[in-house]
Amino acid sequence: MTDYYVYLKLQKHSGSSASIDTIPLRVNSVSISVDKTIPAIPIPLSGLVTGESTTVALDLGMSNKRISLNGFIVETNIQRTHTKTGGTPTTLTFTAHEIAQMLASSVDSTGLASYQAVNELVILINSKVDEDYADRGSIKQIPLTFTSRGASLLKDNKNVLAPSVFPLASNHSDWDGHNGIKGFISNFSATLSAESVDVEFSLEFVAATVLP
Repeated sequence: MTDYYVYLKLQKHSGSSASIDTIPLRVNSVSISVDKTIPAIPIPLSGLVTGESTTVALDLGMSNKRISLNGFIVETNIQRTHTKTGGTPTTLTFTAHEIAQMLASSVDSTGLASYQAVNELVILINSKVDEDYADRGSIKQIPLTFTSRGASLLKDNKNVLAPSVFPLASNHSDWDGHNGIKGFISNFSATLSAESVDVEFSLEFVAATVLP
């Protein structure tokens, strides 16, 4: 699994394993989209005083975050905690077509189906600057997040009382203390070609807190 950089975690996933209750993906491109919603209120009669109307915008911290992935699915070894041999999750080899079917079924499921629903996206990126604006000394890998560097009320989180934790250094096999982006897959499409054992795919992931 060490040559993968993008993972989908099932809702049932727990612990730090990148192999159990996850689906690894080979991704060619990642597109990130963030749009901000700021209610704008025109001030009545403001143009009578200055000759120019005034609009007040209220920054209430509302935004929508979407991540689009494009790549291909290949035959992959996958483990599930519900299938064990002698107490250890069994490693099974799934074809690319089976994994595509699994993802399609996941999008069609609900959050109650904890072994089907995907609720977290992990994209490992290179980082040279740590969570406290110190040089890491070498290139490390951290999960992509929308958090900022600095502790409460410090660094980029000045005036932010309870910021989310910026990722520490990570690697493929140890995710202790690191989380990806919580949310759901809003769209998944795949192309099954008779001339290839790989499956081209695209999906859109929406950052959100999913209930239940």
